Amino acid sequence: MASLKRSYTKTTLQDLSAKIMERLEETDLFRQASCIALYHAISGEVQTAGLIEKWYREKKLLLPLIKGNDLQLLLYSGKESLKAGAFGILEPTEDCMAVPENEIDLIIVPGVAFDRQRNRLGRGKGFYDRLLSTLNVPKIGISYDFQLKDQIPVEPFDRKMDLIITEKEII
Repeated sequence: MASLKRSYTKTTLQDLSAKIMERLEETDLFRQASCIALYHAISGEVQTAGLIEKWYREKKLLLPLIKGNDLQLLLYSGKESLKAGAFGILEPTEDCMAVPENEIDLIIVPGVAFDRQRNRLGRGKGFYDRLLSTLNVPKIGISYDFQLKDQIPVEPFDRKMDLIITEKEII
């Protein structure tokens, strides 16, 4: 997969991310959600910064803060509420407001790879696996088409996505 990724330029990945964000915004799940948990992307992930800036004044957007072995979802209130956290990922500062999990309508999830059965392969630390086990909300995985595989390894604790969105299709 790394060799496939190398053949894409940063501009190309930004363009593909924009297409994926457009597809996401067109879904009923996104349109109807008033409180959405998502992530601030690192290199190689579908870029979400534009979506975050576009929507945070209209919808409650929650971003993860790494706390030990878990993710705490905190309300995003603008760029000034972010800091570089673990692994260099932009995270909300600890003084950002926590939102009860029962208010969350949707979660947007990154992954290293997804498959056509809507399984997700993460980075191996289990942060999202633990978080998804506590949330009973629709889960949308977003990825580039080259990250979509016919089948990936699955563990008993893995949670399937409700949708997977790439620049080419919605599964």
